[in-house]
Amino acid sequence: MSMIVDTMKPLDDVDRGGKATALLSVRGMVKHFGSNSGLLGRTKTVVRAVDGIDFDVIKGETLGIVGESGCGKSTTARLIMQIIKPDQGDILFDGEAVGSPALSLNGFRKQTQMIFQDSYASLNPRLTVEDTIAFGPRVQGMSNKAAVAQAHDLLRRVGLEPSRFAGCYPHEISGGQRQRVNIARGLAVGPRLLILDEAVSALDKSVEAQVLNLLLDLKEEFGLTYIFISHDLNVVRFMSDRVMVMYLGKVAELGPSESIFENPRHPYTQALLASMPSMDPDNRTQEAPITGDPPNPINPPPGCRFHTRCKYVTSLCANAEPALYDVGGGHEAACHLANPNSGHPRLAAA
Repeated sequence: MSMIVDTMKPLDDVDRGGKATALLSVRGMVKHFGSNSGLLGRTKTVVRAVDGIDFDVIKGETLGIVGESGCGKSTTARLIMQIIKPDQGDILFDGEAVGSPALSLNGFRKQTQMIFQDSYASLNPRLTVEDTIAFGPRVQGMSNKAAVAQAHDLLRRVGLEPSRFAGCYPHEISGGQRQRVNIARGLAVGPRLLILDEAVSALDKSVEAQVLNLLLDLKEEFGLTYIFISHDLNVVRFMSDRVMVMYLGKVAELGPSESIFENPRHPYTQALLASMPSMDPDNRTQEAPITGDPPNPINPPPGCRFHTRCKYVTSLCANAEPALYDVGGGHEAACHLANPNSGHPRLAAA
């Protein structure tokens, strides 16, 4: 039995519930960043980066998170990892509150790892590839010999021959190779959940495809659960079982991947999908699917936060914030048009 399987064995022993239960649950997550502005910095402003979101990540699935820059995707990932502390909200991991006596923060981080976008900045330039991967297990008490052997095993699993790469420093290998090292480092402590924040966005397309296929193979081999954050909707569709669409710190839509891509119910999601490039000459973009910039998160608009850019906007949208409404099959949309009882004028005219 390989060493990486041995490190994951204790985690399987504490697994609670079946495969269809939530591995991670986020409830009421809020993060506001304060700053000073105005003359002499006397004006206090608050950036509402994440403003009350709820979602679950089911065991064994890949949850994709999409949205424009500044919508709160990466902040959400860092809040889950407790890299930054949430102002409000609860995080449950396999039914236990993170930071509680039953699940310490260190215990949570042994089971949850994060792969960052910048493959170079996230590696220590003074550590070799071998030392980078072996560092976590060493800290957790594994002997140096066992940690190095596991590092070599993981290098082989991510497609890097240890005899060639183990002694290299980050600047001596390519971006795709560095991201493979990051993935191996994440797997070294035997996690159950991997958070991938734009993990392939800096790679060229041929390398990107290799890394995506690698991630799928590792997910199957180790029984992992992924949170996959990306701007690339085609990649998200390829990787994800469910998709969460964020807009200005809120969840706009959430549901099964095929349902989101084939029948989007929120106008923002529809605009995002319409902006995807197509090779079909009969599917030309005749008009901009979405116009204008997102509102200032310091002073977001009342009601539906998308109403300032929505072609279906009415006074209801500007005054009443829509809640996530289940349109069937676990597909939810925070839009008055998705709720037949909302009173939106277009529903009455239909």
